[in-house]
Amino acid sequence: MKDQLQLGDDDFGKMLLVLKQPVTQANHKEFKFLDGEMQEIAPDIWAMPAYMTEDDDFTMFFVTTKIESGETVVTFATGEQDDQNFSLSAPMVTGAGLNRLNQEQPDRAKRVLKFLNDISRADEGNWRMVD
Repeated sequence: MKDQLQLGDDDFGKMLLVLKQPVTQANHKEFKFLDGEMQEIAPDIWAMPAYMTEDDDFTMFFVTTKIESGETVVTFATGEQDDQNFSLSAPMVTGAGLNRLNQEQPDRAKRVLKFLNDISRADEGNWRMVD
């Protein structure tokens, strides 16, 4: 990722982390964040909390999914509770999700960014700019 891009910048919101390998039953435990673990919520769609606490209605989840190109990407979704149902919002590209988390919980956003940068540094994914 370019050094001049900062968490919270508009251009940072266009950054997408593309994984080299899809998340699977065999490797999902390698993507642990804090106490969270990837769960398959639909075929080839995996989710894990990025931020969730009992005393805050705001929640943010990592969501990995395949896109039209066949690549697996890391996106984010907010959690939404109504009556008895819990659902996830439409996915946001990686940078947009981090920027949204940064508005609510800047310290957690920095930890999540470090986690994703560690994946990139381990050569398990690449950051790219999307339109």
